[in-house]
Amino acid sequence: MWSNSSRLSRLNCKVLARFSIFLLRQFFLTISRELDDAALIDGCRRLGVLFRILLPLTRPALAVVAIFNFTWAWNEFFTPLIYLNSPKLFPITLGLHRFIGRTEIDIQFLMAMTIISTLIPIAIFFLTQRYFIQGIVITGIKG
Repeated sequence: MWSNSSRLSRLNCKVLARFSIFLLRQFFLTISRELDDAALIDGCRRLGVLFRILLPLTRPALAVVAIFNFTWAWNEFFTPLIYLNSPKLFPITLGLHRFIGRTEIDIQFLMAMTIISTLIPIAIFFLTQRYFIQGIVITGIKG
């Protein structure tokens, strides 16, 4: 029933959504309500306030949410192990687990593939490091 289906991704999205909603809520609480009021007085509608003022201010928090969600999905092990049957659909973490045999571990290949599998998350972190650090710092500030 659950094997190789899209329900697996929906299950992960439900868990990730709770953390993302909490983080974004905390970030939105730090944004001053005076910005909304000023935009409304200037004639901007509610949807315009969201897209022209609030979303550009929340870029750091959205980047943090994207980085956390990507990292969690990239490192997922047990959920695909339980629900996926086809090795073609396995994530990298399960692929690395295939280097471990019953009697011996192919340690050279395992370490080489582990280093290769960490290159993408590290590259994404360095490309978005500015937003990540800025989002964490701003989210932790009490208004």
